[in-house]
Amino acid sequence: MTLTVEAVYENGVLKPAQPLPFKEHEKVQLTVAAKETNIHQAYGIIGWKGTHEELEQILVEAEETEDLP
Repeated sequence: MTLTVEAVYENGVLKPAQPLPFKEHEKVQLTVAAKETNIHQAYGIIGWKGTHEELEQILVEAEETEDLP
């Protein structure tokens, strides 16, 4: 069975937004993805090797695409 549910990460624990159809102590496999990540939230995850000007241009382009439907 595959489910996609929203959850909140709080105090080191993922808390689903709704009850899940599993038995108590049943083992499951999780794949976790952030619902939304922008470039500002991802800053520092990888080392930037480009110039400051290149980074500024990427940020401008990212902000412009956020306004698209």
